[in-house]
Amino acid sequence: MPSASEPILVLRNVAKNYGGIVAVRDMSFAVRAGEVCGIIGPNGAGKSTLFDLISGATAPSAGAVYFRAADIGGLPMYQRARRGIARTFQLANTFVSLTVEDNILVGAEDHRRRNLLQATTHIGGYRRRLAEARECARAIMQIVGIADLAQMPAARLTFGQQRLVSLARALAGNARLLLLDEPAAGLSVGEVERLCDAVERVQQNGATVLIIEHNVNLIMRICAHVIVMHLGEKIGDGTPDEVQNSERVVEAYLGS
Repeated sequence: MPSASEPILVLRNVAKNYGGIVAVRDMSFAVRAGEVCGIIGPNGAGKSTLFDLISGATAPSAGAVYFRAADIGGLPMYQRARRGIARTFQLANTFVSLTVEDNILVGAEDHRRRNLLQATTHIGGYRRRLAEARECARAIMQIVGIADLAQMPAARLTFGQQRLVSLARALAGNARLLLLDEPAAGLSVGEVERLCDAVERVQQNGATVLIIEHNVNLIMRICAHVIVMHLGEKIGDGTPDEVQNSERVVEAYLGS
């Protein structure tokens, strides 16, 4: 397992082509364990495609992706998830008929060990594992700051609260690398504050966070490492101050 000073995620010359269209070109960077890293850039820069490549939703046309020093380029999405990579999407995708706690329980339960007989008879340790999953879900709700919403039906949540539930559900699956796709989109000022607090607590509890976001002020506030993309290429990679003072970044994105 990488230490806090070692990369947890490394991309080397990764590319993705769709026919004659280049979505990601020669992308190389490293994200250290325990850091919050932001991915910014204009629409069409290739940010979501980059997340697809890391999460396993699509395969690279070239290059290699390493997670915890292992080449995961040939692994499907579910195997990467089992290794600790979780992704949230722009749509919260909560189960509206369930409570907040039960939504997070979906992520906390170990479905690999369950079979129909165990689920219906509660034998084979299933009851014990369910209790452990509930304990995990409650701990995650405390970390994300939504413990007070545990028994609220998801149908009654605000959009911002649904985003936090999605974050908690991803964490509950023992995620070590969280890919957050525009988590602040559509949130109120107060909800953005809760999101920032949740990301900070997630980091303090040992997770690494990679976040795509158009709210540049948020990125510069919570990220120690920022990567800037434009037309599928990396045009900036450094601290918030470094990328904000880059003439190329300002010309392509920040100055617009």
